[in-house]
Amino acid sequence: MRFRAKIVDLACLNHFSRVINTIAKLAKTCTLRLTVSKLYFILSDKVANGGVSMWCELCQGNFFDEFQMEGVAAEHNEIYLELVPENLSRALKTAQSAKAVKIKLTNKHCPCLRVAVELPSLSSSSRIVTHDIPVGIIPRRLWNDFREPSVPDFDVSIYLPVLKTMKSIVERMKNLSNSIVIEANLSGEMNLKIETDLVSVTTHFKDLGNPAWASEDGCQSSAQDRDLESMAEARIDIKKLQQLLAGQQVNPTKAMCNIVSKRIVHFILLHEDVSLQYFIPALA
Repeated sequence: MRFRAKIVDLACLNHFSRVINTIAKLAKTCTLRLTVSKLYFILSDKVANGGVSMWCELCQGNFFDEFQMEGVAAEHNEIYLELVPENLSRALKTAQSAKAVKIKLTNKHCPCLRVAVELPSLSSSSRIVTHDIPVGIIPRRLWNDFREPSVPDFDVSIYLPVLKTMKSIVERMKNLSNSIVIEANLSGEMNLKIETDLVSVTTHFKDLGNPAWASEDGCQSSAQDRDLESMAEARIDIKKLQQLLAGQQVNPTKAMCNIVSKRIVHFILLHEDVSLQYFIPALA
């Protein structure tokens, strides 16, 4: 099992750092899945137990100048590692003006991702700062626990308002309640609501637009015959929503959410070369 990669382009490096910072704000530990063409950061707290789950996908060719890996076996050419993204984020913080960053899977005393940051120096010799980030190797028999979550059979899919606006509203609402109701319909309207014994506050958004989903796999069946005005809603933990909005350092070109009434809210944030899916289960 081998993995080594190198980033030389500073813009790619800073972009990669922003992605990792976002992941670090969403997950204390996560699974890093490496394939020949992609990297995946996966958090699969079982949604059934009230945990959030996350699936973030990056095309390695858009970030790395060199990328070599050999998986567990020829027919399973993948590597699954468990890591603390905050450690990787910290290592990359030292790389903001680096000439190059090399990442390599090593196994001196325990399995580690070694991040070697080559810094510019005035003399001819360069300075290299090395970070060893401990990782756990996930055995082949557990890989099925980390499959891509399927898009739920949603009632409504809607584009989100500007995330910065949404973030400042949710931050204010967070001081008033522990939960928030997200409701939306197929006429491009969405409401964020909190209701407590003392106060009820609603923010309305309109003309957001509804994504068109291809229905060949039947994943839109419940949405197709829905009344356009009727709202689908789910009450979720406001801290989990705030965490998603506060963690955003990759300005998505498209952001949408799918609501399965009273069950789950599924967020999808797309950037040219990064896609992030985030699932927040509804509160009972």
